[in-house]
Amino acid sequence: MKFHGFQKMTLLDYPGKVACTVFTGGCNFRCPFCHNALLVTQLSEAEEYDEEEILSFLRKRKGLLDGVAVSGGEPLMSDSIVDFIRRVKAEGFNVKLDTNGSYPERLKYLVNERLVDYVAMDIKNSKALYGETAGLESFDISKIEESVSFLMEGKVDYEFRTTVVDGLHTVESITDAAEWIKGARRYFIQNFIDSGNLISGGMSGIDSDIMKEMCEAAKKYVPETTIRGI
Repeated sequence: MKFHGFQKMTLLDYPGKVACTVFTGGCNFRCPFCHNALLVTQLSEAEEYDEEEILSFLRKRKGLLDGVAVSGGEPLMSDSIVDFIRRVKAEGFNVKLDTNGSYPERLKYLVNERLVDYVAMDIKNSKALYGETAGLESFDISKIEESVSFLMEGKVDYEFRTTVVDGLHTVESITDAAEWIKGARRYFIQNFIDSGNLISGGMSGIDSDIMKEMCEAAKKYVPETTIRGI
């Protein structure tokens, strides 16, 4: 399997773990605020790392790294990701998966086979605004709902998270999103930051006071709601 990004050490991507992060290429969403556009719409320009190269690195870092965060793009787009994660687990590392939740069957398989230890799933927005926020004209939210319901069964440690963008998210839409995931283990709201490598221009973050309103509104449904990054 080929990867298109590799961060050799991070203290941020995997809660409570010293990890490395690998990035898969390609995504079935086109979120205009995506900060990894290079991995979505400009994949031919991205760096490339071979699976064996990454596994060789991991073998040399046993005892120094706790885990591997698998991000993207959307990692679950690829059939090959299952075999890669299986090999990472066989080396003794914990695995965190970042996903948009649109491949529930593959997500269920990885969890039920105990191949992932932590899942971070995006909640793009309220159900009514999901397609617009994901950059898709027509969108069937049923697969997202299936992934949400599965994670809330508690078979694996998880978080839901929303990146908020001015013009796409409001206190009302975040309240609706939180009501949807009522009772979730934890919910993070994080402000949009312009990485300079976006799918669409003209995106900006939310005022900090409004972020606080969003957080307080969400806490009515998910008590463990936190603003990430401040």
